[in-house]
Amino acid sequence: MLADLHMHSTASDGALAPAELMARAAAAGIDLVALTDHDTLDGLPEAQAAAAAHGMDWVSGVELSAQWQGHTVHILGYGFDMQSPALREALAGVRDGRWQRAEQIADRLAAKRMPGALEGALAVQQATGSDPDSPPARPHFADWMVQAGYVRDRGEAFRKWLGAGKLGDIKQHWPALETAVAQLREAGGLAVVAHPWHYGFTRARIRRLLRDFAQAGGRGVEVSNGKQAPEQVAVLARMSIEFGFLASCGSDFHHPDSPWMALGQMTPLPADCAPVWQDARFPDAVMP
Repeated sequence: MLADLHMHSTASDGALAPAELMARAAAAGIDLVALTDHDTLDGLPEAQAAAAAHGMDWVSGVELSAQWQGHTVHILGYGFDMQSPALREALAGVRDGRWQRAEQIADRLAAKRMPGALEGALAVQQATGSDPDSPPARPHFADWMVQAGYVRDRGEAFRKWLGAGKLGDIKQHWPALETAVAQLREAGGLAVVAHPWHYGFTRARIRRLLRDFAQAGGRGVEVSNGKQAPEQVAVLARMSIEFGFLASCGSDFHHPDSPWMALGQMTPLPADCAPVWQDARFPDAVMP
């Protein structure tokens, strides 16, 4: 079975509408799929219907932003009630925070002689067919910076301006790690730490993150994220066993022009991991 449990659509910072994304996932041979947009459930009904039409197993998904020891981390949620009032209320608050973050990023870029960033990022976002009321994310700012000639490509935008520890890395609007996990659990969902290597942590700090996550009620870790180096996958696999976590995998797909995050093309999970789809929420979480 091929599972891809981490991907993004135009409901957050992806390039494809949910239905188109599901069609591409089916064409890639994916059997089990989850749409995990950042801090929003808006794309899930369309994705669910499209996944069913293409004969794929589907589980509700989301990627929540959270704070842990002064760092932004991401928590994947699976198998939750999409109509959960508590989760929807929490996400509405995060959406307001994302608007504030977008405004702050634009102000900071303007102070660095890059005016018009918010308008430019919104134009980039809306060109993909995104909800005009949705706040632009860092990839939208990065694409605007490329279009405006401030950087050569999206990678340079993140390395110099938008990545971890840079000007656009604004954290104060996210809930605490424990809060994000509690929100998912209240909605009946399973909480999984997303891409632990992406945060620039040492192995010791990743272990501390997973320890605190387990104490908060987290149940899994994304062992394989895209075409991640096999040695990094092996380290996370050992940690998943150490903490009794379920192991997840996903491409982290955002855009068709990013071959290192191609749909369904992840470094395989080691055989000694317990895959996350063994949990009772897979595929029982699929809503009628």
